[in-house]
Amino acid sequence: MTATCLVVMGVSGSGKSTIAQRLADELRRPAAEADEFHPAANIEKMTAGIPLTDADRAPWLAALRDWITERADAGEDTVVACSALKRAYRDVLRQARARVRFVHLAGKPELITQRLATRSDHFMPPSLLDSQFGDLEPLSHDEDGVTVDLAQTPERIVSSALVQLGLRPGPAGT
Repeated sequence: MTATCLVVMGVSGSGKSTIAQRLADELRRPAAEADEFHPAANIEKMTAGIPLTDADRAPWLAALRDWITERADAGEDTVVACSALKRAYRDVLRQARARVRFVHLAGKPELITQRLATRSDHFMPPSLLDSQFGDLEPLSHDEDGVTVDLAQTPERIVSSALVQLGLRPGPAGT
């Protein structure tokens, strides 16, 4: 049986890390935070308010893809928090030897801007949010994944994602 990786995706401030960790806890899977796979040069650029290019992201995505493959080869299902904004980035992650499924945390820019304004523990400045929304390509109908409204509580987001993915039964009558 092929291992599965759930990639929780979205722009900065959408709640990827929180939701990925909650999904990992619920499903009893190891989790990875994609930000930890960035080379120092990428972190320096983002800290300085400079958007990353596709070339900057290539080694980062490859490292993440390889981590997913290593875990899958060990027979482990996993959860990853990763922006995965463009289909081309998701295509790289799908090259892993695992079934890679996506949970897109989608929401209004105003809500995410509010969240970023109160966050002080991250290298990504709020000034880069517009560039992230500019890069964002929502999941296409042929991609293995679901979209969840991030305006809900974390508990409801996790529950909705699990039901939509078929990993938890929904309420009776649904």
